[in-house]
Amino acid sequence: MAYRKVGINPKKFDRSQIKFYIILAPFVAFMILPLIFIFNHAFKPIGELFAFPPTFIVKNPSLENFRNLLKVSQISNIPISRYLFNSLVVTVIVVLVSILISSMAAFALSKRQFRGKHLGLEINNAALMFVPTAVTIPRYIIINLLGIENSYLAHILPILAMPIGLFLIKQFIDQVPDELIEAALIDGATDWVVYRKVILPLIRPAIATAALLVFQAVWNNLETSQLFITSDSLRTLAFYLNTFAAQTNVVVGQGIAAASSLIMFIPNLVLFIILQSNVMNTMSHSGIK
Repeated sequence: MAYRKVGINPKKFDRSQIKFYIILAPFVAFMILPLIFIFNHAFKPIGELFAFPPTFIVKNPSLENFRNLLKVSQISNIPISRYLFNSLVVTVIVVLVSILISSMAAFALSKRQFRGKHLGLEINNAALMFVPTAVTIPRYIIINLLGIENSYLAHILPILAMPIGLFLIKQFIDQVPDELIEAALIDGATDWVVYRKVILPLIRPAIATAALLVFQAVWNNLETSQLFITSDSLRTLAFYLNTFAAQTNVVVGQGIAAASSLIMFIPNLVLFIILQSNVMNTMSHSGIK
């Protein structure tokens, strides 16, 4: 309130904010350039794709790349709808189960006292340092020992664990007052009731952020289709579109790759636009004690 009284943080636009817009505008323009390029690149005709020097903005927009993508998909033995179905099934299951596991584990690590709690949290934080390539061989060995190669489980199990999601949700739950939980326990609520009726409604922004991160990781995932799946009918849309450029000639393949990149990118962009307020809210609270 003190800031608003002296006009430092006005509710609406004020001329005093112009200097901030001037400072931030170059950074905004720099950050949005990749988005502009992805959209423009997908609509470039073959001549502009191979133009030298390269052009950033498309001069003669064309749907040629998308038509070539459709033609190639039509001559495939397996329709593109099958790959889309596989991606949707795997993505929905992984997002729901991963969020459930992460939120329950975060609740226990944040609000419950038990032996090994801090060790478990440190192990999760240490897992943030490992890139997928570092755990490729252990994952393959485990999938092989379980005997679930070439199945939906081979898609789902390797990417269920999302350390970043657990970390964000746990940090957000830390902000929930202990008095709320104590009041619920005094009223006779069990841990499950506290989790479902007290914790979940208060951490919706964190859940939305974690869901977005999980969605991006699963939707764009190529590893499971490449390493654990041998049947084309069980592979995902990301793998299918990614292989187009390699299977076609260099010229047409570049256009198909550009169109495929845009198709894979749009769901991520739409979901972020829908959930951006929750994402910003989570990031602003995740480090506050």
